[in-house]
Amino acid sequence: MSVTLALLATLASPAQSPRDTLPVITLAEALRQSVQVDPSYVQLVGTLENAEWARRAALLVFVLPTVNTTADYQELSTSQFNIGTGRPATAIGRASIDARYELFTGGRKLQGSRQAAAELEAARAGELGGRFLTALNTERDYYAVLGTKELLDVAHQRLERATEQFALARSRVQSGATVQSDSLQLLLEVQRAQVDVLSREAALTVARLQLGRRVGSGGPVDAAPLEVAPPATLGLDLESAVQAAVEQGPRWRQARAQERAAEAALKGRRGSYLPTIALTGSYSVFDDRFFPSGTTRRAMGINISLPLWDGAQRELAIERLGTVRDVARVVREDVERAARRDVTEAYTAFDVARETLRLSGTGVVVAEEVLRVQDARYRAGASTVLELLDAQSQLVTSQADLVQARYNVRLARAALEAILGRRLTPASDSSQP
Repeated sequence: MSVTLALLATLASPAQSPRDTLPVITLAEALRQSVQVDPSYVQLVGTLENAEWARRAALLVFVLPTVNTTADYQELSTSQFNIGTGRPATAIGRASIDARYELFTGGRKLQGSRQAAAELEAARAGELGGRFLTALNTERDYYAVLGTKELLDVAHQRLERATEQFALARSRVQSGATVQSDSLQLLLEVQRAQVDVLSREAALTVARLQLGRRVGSGGPVDAAPLEVAPPATLGLDLESAVQAAVEQGPRWRQARAQERAAEAALKGRRGSYLPTIALTGSYSVFDDRFFPSGTTRRAMGINISLPLWDGAQRELAIERLGTVRDVARVVREDVERAARRDVTEAYTAFDVARETLRLSGTGVVVAEEVLRVQDARYRAGASTVLELLDAQSQLVTSQADLVQARYNVRLARAALEAILGRRLTPASDSSQP
């Protein structure tokens, strides 16, 4: 039995891990790189660019006409009069340029401009919200690497303590100061600590791969350590946070803009009941060649059109747009009603995380002292191995809680920033999205 225990004790000693040669990235670098490779954010940027062009097009219709050019050439089987040459010919060539400027459209151009402006505002709000969401996901993956590394350190410390305690228990068993079950209990603790180390190492590998994926790397990426400092306050109270969210939060801006866009689209479609008045002009050249250079004709005129009946397609379109407008209004009202609830949840989550961090720090100090006392009492034969193991378990749990609390504070702040659409981090922090 003693040989077996000695062999297990040898296996319980911590193995030397190879030195890391992974690329290391800072949080600011991770935030900059992640927005370039995140598919959802890239799509939102494309939507914004499209909306910007749509806005330009909606404004250009006020000052520029639509212009078309055409050219055609025909070979005839029999001669006929050619206006370009002034005599019969077996070929006719024509080239023309036509322009049309709508003087009155029943308000459709004005409403189209308003719709494009509202859609541009919605796209800008969507891009801002997507940028902060990408930043939140990046910070979550970044902190996962740092947190897992710290938890791995906790697991290594647990294994070292368990190994030392196992050696102490073995010497006490051999001297007859305690029973053999003490060393067996501590050997089980060594094995549990080894399993904990292995699981933390596996989790760290996955976390580094996820961070690499987030920043556009094909392999694992390590996170540079952050400065350990007490978390700063948010700089605004709950009421100010609620007001800021409603006024400038991406979700609320987007909902209001989408409602305005739907209202403008409906009003523009209703303008189809009014006539359209347009100024037209053309310049044509005729000849018997493909590139005509003969007779030229110029024409200018006014076109008035009024659609009377199109098989109820106009009414159907208006009804559909009215439904879209009503849905957009209900969505906007619902988002505004949810503002206080959402902001309060994120705001209090930060307060809870901050207080949890403070309590967790105190808990580690207490757990370390409890373990020190129990270890001394066990060495003196004044306590049992179960009390020692319980003290060690409390310390491991307290250390893990402190690691989680430290990064939960940062994530809670980032979640509130994503709702508000602006950074609450001190100006000295370079991790701006």
